[in-house]
Amino acid sequence: MHILIIGAGGMLGRKLTQRLVADGLAGQPVQTLTLVDIAAPDAPAGFANKTDCVAADLSAPGTAARLIALRPDVIFHFAAIVSGEAEADFEKGYRINLDGTRDLFEAIRLAHTADAYYPRVVFASSIAVVGAPLPYPIPDEFHTTPLTSYGTQKAISELLLADYSRRGFFDGIGIRLPTICIRPGLPNKAASGFFSNILREPLVGQPAVLPVPDDIRHWHTSPRSAVGFMIRAATMDLSALGARRNLSMPGLSATVGEQIEALARVAGPDAVALIRREPDAAITAMCQGWAPGFTASRARELGFTAEESFDDIIRAHIEDELGGSL
Repeated sequence: MHILIIGAGGMLGRKLTQRLVADGLAGQPVQTLTLVDIAAPDAPAGFANKTDCVAADLSAPGTAARLIALRPDVIFHFAAIVSGEAEADFEKGYRINLDGTRDLFEAIRLAHTADAYYPRVVFASSIAVVGAPLPYPIPDEFHTTPLTSYGTQKAISELLLADYSRRGFFDGIGIRLPTICIRPGLPNKAASGFFSNILREPLVGQPAVLPVPDDIRHWHTSPRSAVGFMIRAATMDLSALGARRNLSMPGLSATVGEQIEALARVAGPDAVALIRREPDAAITAMCQGWAPGFTASRARELGFTAEESFDDIIRAHIEDELGGSL
């Protein structure tokens, strides 16, 4: 089995790589891992089989064709710039998030035409494909009306994935990821980064800034569950999806206040005291158009699962990133 991960240097790409090295995929060992990002990812520790770590820009001419010439069996496509950066740099957002994705799909189509190549493609989409006014919870049938460039780029890519799958060029599934919380590492340029910051930093004794009111509600999942979504998407029978190839993933709907209450239960009042409130009207206005929560009925029926409480999300972070204890 040959697996290609595009965006392998990012947080989810690294965690997926670790999971594949440890467990294989669908009970089969991975023979070859091709790991691609704008800077060459590190080779995974403990992997005895072949690893190719490639520095490449998917949107650069010829990159997708070179990767598909390797004929990977399963392709995980994470490569993207995040919401805040895509909004700030219009051209870069469309080049990376849309043009690179279409180049990949086209390279697969041409390979399919040449020699019946037919891989599984797992595309990391986003709940940003929906936009206000939003019901709560948001049903699976809700229309895609994104209100950001990032969400628009993901929505267009979802349509392409569905059409290329319908035409039989590859077997594709789009996974609409909730906001990942708690995201390990340093803050990124995602506009939603504060959801992680107000938990991650206090858990290690560092201050964090909260720019929005406690009643802001949003849809979350842990990195651990997000990797589980990807594994499930890569191994399930996609005929159950029919023509609707894109799925909103299960998650946890919580207000900022409920996040902080969970932090208090798990880590105590001293951790909560490290959160400094600095209201930001622009960020608050942006959040009010974000998804508060989904039914995710189709995904749950198809076997996708996530945490049931924010306490569980915090404990998963402590187990996976902090050695199991504070």
